[in-house]
Amino acid sequence: MFAWFQKLLPQSGNFFEQFEAHGVTIAKSAEALAKMVRGGADIAVHIKQIEDVEHEADAITRTVLQDVRRTFLTPFDRGAITALISVMDDAVDQMYKTAGAAELYDVTRFTPEMVEMADIIVKASAVITQTLPLLRDVNGNAEKLHELTSQLVRMEGEADAVNARGLKAAFKELGASNPTAFVVTNEIYRHLEKVCDKFEDVANQIDGIVIDHA
Repeated sequence: MFAWFQKLLPQSGNFFEQFEAHGVTIAKSAEALAKMVRGGADIAVHIKQIEDVEHEADAITRTVLQDVRRTFLTPFDRGAITALISVMDDAVDQMYKTAGAAELYDVTRFTPEMVEMADIIVKASAVITQTLPLLRDVNGNAEKLHELTSQLVRMEGEADAVNARGLKAAFKELGASNPTAFVVTNEIYRHLEKVCDKFEDVANQIDGIVIDHA
């Protein structure tokens, strides 16, 4: 009975291709976010780009979660697959929330530190897109994978330092004179910091896969 049912299931999924496709959405979101925080007349265009990419990322995530349930053989533990795609999707969602906050509060001018954080996000997204194809051979690429995930963790630390510097400057400038503007500024910083936190989560999930399978 089980053997008959097993034959109905796909023997393997397209998980590596799906991870890499989702990585592309992370990079596209990051690039649009970096353009958004530079201000200008096209802020709304960049926000719409982030929204469109978020829908694309959600579709990939749904497909992965469906495939995990119906595929007989998976390259990693099912829990590892769902955890990785989920934190990757969280990263895109958080960039979408950052854009949403900018739109909600009609933010058109961003601080130099916000631009700096967005640039770190772009660099980190490039590291993620470089890392994901290496999962096709975890054992052979274990050392390189660890090197790249360590880069992501360091970038998160760099972003934290920039975030703290930016908040301090904003409080000094706006804390007493314009508390409402400070609250809005703090909200944008908070969302940008969360994007970097999600990238660190991606690094941690990949490290877990390396530990379990290398």
